Amino acid sequence: MANIFADTRPLANRYFARLWWANIITVIGAQLTVVAVPAQIYAITGSSAYVGLTGVFGLVPLVIFGLWGGSLADVFDRRIILVITTLGLIATSVLFWVQAFFDWNNVWALLALFAVQQAFFAVNQPTRTAVLPRLLDDDLLPAANSLNMTVMQAGAIAGPLVGASLIPVLGFSLLYLTDAICMLATLWAVVALPSLRPERDGEAPSTPGLRSVIDGLVYLRHHPVLLASFVVDLIAMIFGMPRALFPQIAHESFGGPSDGGYAFALLFIAIPLGAVLGGVFSGWVSRVQRQGRAVVIAISIWGLSIVVAGSALFFAHGTALPVLPIVMVALMIGGAADMASAAFRQTMLQAAANDDVRGRLQGVFIVVVAGGPRIADVAHGASAAMVGTAVTFAGGGVLTVILTVVAALAFPMFWRYRVTRNEQPVDTP
Repeated sequence: MANIFADTRPLANRYFARLWWANIITVIGAQLTVVAVPAQIYAITGSSAYVGLTGVFGLVPLVIFGLWGGSLADVFDRRIILVITTLGLIATSVLFWVQAFFDWNNVWALLALFAVQQAFFAVNQPTRTAVLPRLLDDDLLPAANSLNMTVMQAGAIAGPLVGASLIPVLGFSLLYLTDAICMLATLWAVVALPSLRPERDGEAPSTPGLRSVIDGLVYLRHHPVLLASFVVDLIAMIFGMPRALFPQIAHESFGGPSDGGYAFALLFIAIPLGAVLGGVFSGWVSRVQRQGRAVVIAISIWGLSIVVAGSALFFAHGTALPVLPIVMVALMIGGAADMASAAFRQTMLQAAANDDVRGRLQGVFIVVVAGGPRIADVAHGASAAMVGTAVTFAGGGVLTVILTVVAALAFPMFWRYRVTRNEQPVDTP
């Protein structure tokens, strides 16, 4: 049974354990904001196209500050960066609460505030992930990444389930305030960390900036396995992440209110629920050696699940089929596959990179992981306005599968990538 359920050995490290337990509290509040922002925009405008604009306003600061934040993490004490950015995230959540409490109902102010929040997030996340190899041995990284992702996805269940259901009753302001309060747990955890200055060698940057960012990208260019891991993730998220459509699907296909409701909550929690189940039964991830092959298979399963869910929407009206449960099950399978893919890709990046470049590579990672869905928000929102939600949904899944196979053929080293039991990467035929 120990080989089936999640590997909890990383929790023996007190610093990792403190961050992990605090994240349980924080991620629930964060997901309340994730639900509240698109729901509030849709309530103000009644348009999925405006909801899709969160992709633009989230992507630009993610790209700029994700890359710049990674260079900061390779120069300065990572503990100090985590403290400052956590305080910034708390402040933006408070401002979200203020605009909702006073009923400003200004979609552009809401989008601008969302952009500021994403800037703090873009600096915080690369730094937070870059410290893990300093706290844990390499053989514990797959398990640690699975534990972290399980908590994040569990919060992504509780947040939408509670938030979307309570929006029509309590309004948006309470959800934003809860997020600000929950962030105090993470502040406590990062303040307690030891000093985490980067381990430097002759090639380490002395100052952050454009030159150090370019050096990090050059490093990535010479590691095709890591580059391919970013490519396949972009494919999965840009073409296969339909979350911008959830408010419209819940309202039009399942008869929910325009500002939240039960169907909206179920759609939002399906993918993270599958990821949590995948994380609970993730004891196998530490034993997988052919990690590149595992990523390709997992993303293909993700794409196929999106095809099934999108196809079911064609039968949402005038049929006895239980369409909503079918959509949810398909999205749950996709969520489990996505969790496995993310755990392997993160582990490959952490184990292969030197410490003095980890911050910048994690900056690229956060741009890809968080930026891909932002591009998807824009693309799916615009496509749904032209061809409808069902075609957009299913078509994105088809493209995900096709392009993932193309990427595997274009990067044969990624398909062959494996690690031995002592975590030394090798290339096999």
